[in-house]
Parts: sequence; structure tokens; C-alpha cells
Amino acid sequence: MLKVVEATIDEKGTVKLLEPIELQKPARAFVVIFSEELNVPDTTLLNGVSLWNRPEEVAAWAYLQPDPSSESDAG
Repeated sequence: MLKVVEATIDEKGTVKLLEPIELQKPARAFVVIFSEELNVPDTTLLNGVSLWNRPEEVAAWAYLQPDPSSESDAG
């Protein structure tokens, strides 16, 4: 599942999420840094994210996902 959360990053690289999130386990994330203030609506930025959830995109990147049958529920 893909979730987009807005954040700020200070000069030292500390990331601060602008909304609280709850995760069931540690997760990987991508950080995109905009070099200047963007004067576009958030919905415009997030339209690109919806492309990542198209079935053909999911299928194309599926080989990078862990095999669910090989994951164990044990600690």
C-alpha cells in the first residue's frame, strides 16, 4: 500500500511529519525534496502518485516486492 504524508525537513535533515501516522511494523519511505516553494495545489502533486497504483505499474514492479509466502509470522 502506498501512503503519502506531507513533511518538512530542516537544515540538519530532520524529517517532521505534518500529520500523525500509525504503522503496524517498520516501513520504507521515499523522500522527495522540493528545492523551492511550489505554488500548485496538493492534488496536482498527488496525481502522479495515483499512477503508481495502476495495475500495469504494480505488475511491472512486483518482482521487487517480498514473496508473501516466504514471510513468517514468528518474531
